[in-house]
Amino acid sequence: MPDMWSDLLTCFDLRHRPTTPQTEADRPEPPPARRSTLAVFEAPCQQIEHYRLFGGQLLGQFVRAATRACPSKVVKSLHVLFASEGKSDSPVFYIVQRQQEGRTYAALTITARQKSDVIATAMVSMHAEEDGPERQTVGDMPDLPGPEYRRDIPLMPWETRATTDLDSTEVHPPDYELWMRTPGVDAELNPAILAYATDLSPIGTALRPLDGISQDGNGTDFTAATITHSVWFHRQVRADDWLLLRHHSPLAAHGRYFGRGDILTEGGILMASFAQEGLLRFRPS
Repeated sequence: MPDMWSDLLTCFDLRHRPTTPQTEADRPEPPPARRSTLAVFEAPCQQIEHYRLFGGQLLGQFVRAATRACPSKVVKSLHVLFASEGKSDSPVFYIVQRQQEGRTYAALTITARQKSDVIATAMVSMHAEEDGPERQTVGDMPDLPGPEYRRDIPLMPWETRATTDLDSTEVHPPDYELWMRTPGVDAELNPAILAYATDLSPIGTALRPLDGISQDGNGTDFTAATITHSVWFHRQVRADDWLLLRHHSPLAAHGRYFGRGDILTEGGILMASFAQEGLLRFRPS
């Protein structure tokens, strides 16, 4: 098993691929000129124990594909629909198409394919940075927990701290605060890393009010999977500084859960926000 941090960085090193006849055959009909293909990228998958892909990997790779295809702008928002389960034994191909591009904004559609299947699609809004008035309204910031609250969280190969445990089966409000700080990393990778991190804890947060249930029960007590996920980047962020991921889940109903959250610096500056809807089906008793 490779070092997980190095393996994740490798996953974000997308390889540009020319548009081949095989890629063209994947499309049922030629796209209109306004949706001309900007680029096709090939990305490896994480070397993890699970056979299916972690959704955070796809989120991060969508961000990387967008910034590689449209380098004059940064990702403003990412909206992903997970269409089918991906497997970790094959690379993922990202087909980037332009919907609109002007001097300040651009809109891209990105399709993630694995073998002959579409596993996810994304709408990405890009923005050329500009000046303007700033205002924010956020709740009170907690203090950074001490090193005694360090957590070993699977799929997060960096330092994390939390005063609560998502593996607890006791009843708690549907809120969760997770602090994280990565090793030093190239600035261009920060948005992808943050998008990756937002996919890990929404389901565990949604389960906190349920007695006797925790995220450890996925696959035994219940089945859960991400359906849609969105991330909004408000400011340029550094993942190698302490960041607070503040989660809240207002609803679980009709076989689904919904969660949302914010990413803030230690000083309380709002850097990004995210939201997720997922499948949540409980096994019969």
